[in-house]
Amino acid sequence: MKVAPGVHRLGTSLINFYVIEEGESFTVVDAGLPGYWPFLTEFLDSSGSSPADIAAVVVTHAHVDHIGFSERLRAQRGVPVHMHVDDAALATGREKARFPMGPIWRPVLLRYLAHGVKHKGFPFPTVLEVAAFDDGEVLDVPGRLQVIHAPGHTKGSCVLRSGNVLFAGDVLATVNITTGEAGPRIGPSFVNDDSEQALLSLDRLVGLDIDTVLVGHGDPWTGGIDEAVRQARQVGIW
Repeated sequence: MKVAPGVHRLGTSLINFYVIEEGESFTVVDAGLPGYWPFLTEFLDSSGSSPADIAAVVVTHAHVDHIGFSERLRAQRGVPVHMHVDDAALATGREKARFPMGPIWRPVLLRYLAHGVKHKGFPFPTVLEVAAFDDGEVLDVPGRLQVIHAPGHTKGSCVLRSGNVLFAGDVLATVNITTGEAGPRIGPSFVNDDSEQALLSLDRLVGLDIDTVLVGHGDPWTGGIDEAVRQARQVGIW
């Protein structure tokens, strides 16, 4: 589904990933779960393209539902996997991933867990080699992504700006993953490294000239970045 000029939203109702199309080349922004590979190849087939046309994977943070099939592209096609330097150890397995323990009895969270098992999210995927970036860099990939470091969800969490489109990863969500309620917010405390820092990091988004915010969980937001931040702050830590 096209969500902005040259930007396609793929995945499922629970987890999004994105493909930026520039000429005959593509950047994958986040990579869903490992079992989301067919979603990518079906999209490429429908575009008359193949995995050989992917120039880069750029990951907003090193959680299982964003690393996904990154290593498959790297190992099979030599596609570089870019992420913030502060999440590199987590992505490569040098730092042990923390299993989030939330109110698992909630039906929506049970769906997430079952979905993760179905789409090969366990054991947690890793990436053997990472192309590390830092705050403020502009990545020379299709989409020319500007890195804005916004830690809290993880140490290396970032948003990525391409023109008037912001790929927010899990710095912002537009759905409560425990209840399904819609609206901008940070993630719940049980999935964040530091929820207080996650709220503070929203300051980095204020005033950006953004038309569309694309998130890891939930629908695109087109109501203005400042309004998204205002609503997320109103929800606060939860």
